[in-house]
Amino acid sequence: MKPKYTLIARALHWLVALGIIAAFALAMSFDDMPLSMAKLKLINYHKWIGITVLALVALRLIWRLTHRPPALPDHMATWEKLVAHVTHGALYVLMFGVPLGGWLYSSAKGYPVVWFGLVQLPDLVAKNEALADSIKEAHRIGGWLIILLAAAHAAAALKHHFINRDDVLKRMI
Repeated sequence: MKPKYTLIARALHWLVALGIIAAFALAMSFDDMPLSMAKLKLINYHKWIGITVLALVALRLIWRLTHRPPALPDHMATWEKLVAHVTHGALYVLMFGVPLGGWLYSSAKGYPVVWFGLVQLPDLVAKNEALADSIKEAHRIGGWLIILLAAAHAAAALKHHFINRDDVLKRMI
């Protein structure tokens, strides 16, 4: 059997993936809703998941830096390995950047981020409506980019499993 990712690496990978999907689905559900208590509740859930994803990604990065992942298969072309590394790098940038962007947006808008209604996080910037508008758009674009890259990442894993018939996907399951 080829080397697998550690149990902790696999758990963090799937928890982050589920968190990103849930946060994105929530954002899509409240995006066009009129302002109401129901919308505010969904926005809070979105924030809670985003901050949780941010914390999990920080743990994941620490784990990855201290626990070398299995090498990519020898049969992969150099360009495929390069694309895999660039995609992973971009995903990490987005996994940090999108939740931080949401936190920045809330701060600039003057809305507190209270994780699970228990821990009020500090504002990252002072209230600034113009800045909030810019950050909101960057956060939205980042959300779409992370979903698109994650879909490409998943498609590549499925290609390895069903077409190449190698162990790339099995290492993360």
